[in-house]
Amino acid sequence: MPRIKLEMPEKFPFACSLSVRIGDINYGGHLGNDAVLSFFHEARLQYLASIGCSELDAFGTGLIMADTAVNYMHEGFHGDKLKVEVAPGEITSRGFALFYRISCLRDSESVVIAQGRTGMLCFDYTTRKVASLPAALKQRLEHETPDPA
Repeated sequence: MPRIKLEMPEKFPFACSLSVRIGDINYGGHLGNDAVLSFFHEARLQYLASIGCSELDAFGTGLIMADTAVNYMHEGFHGDKLKVEVAPGEITSRGFALFYRISCLRDSESVVIAQGRTGMLCFDYTTRKVASLPAALKQRLEHETPDPA
């Protein structure tokens, strides 16, 4: 079965630390796939705050997740201290991509547990319709977007 291939950026301009809680563990004894999406969500909220906005007010518009892709690479375990990195990607007239990398230290080496991408659309929660990307949001995303390799 072919796996989803993500073209990950080389540089991630934002990182935060999160810990694996007992509720993040599934019946297999490791980090559950739903918890990975929750870690992406928390990192996204912190990233957006760092550029001066939120999912409900991104310089005059709301944001809604349109799609996601995740590659699981190693197991995560209860108590792991995670580094969750975020990088903006391609920007369109109505949205943008965010890339994520979750890693932790194991035996003094950084191990990537998962990496992923979410497609974010600008969304007017009053009219329940897709909206245009505000110029201020585009400027902040472009400022924070790593240079292509």
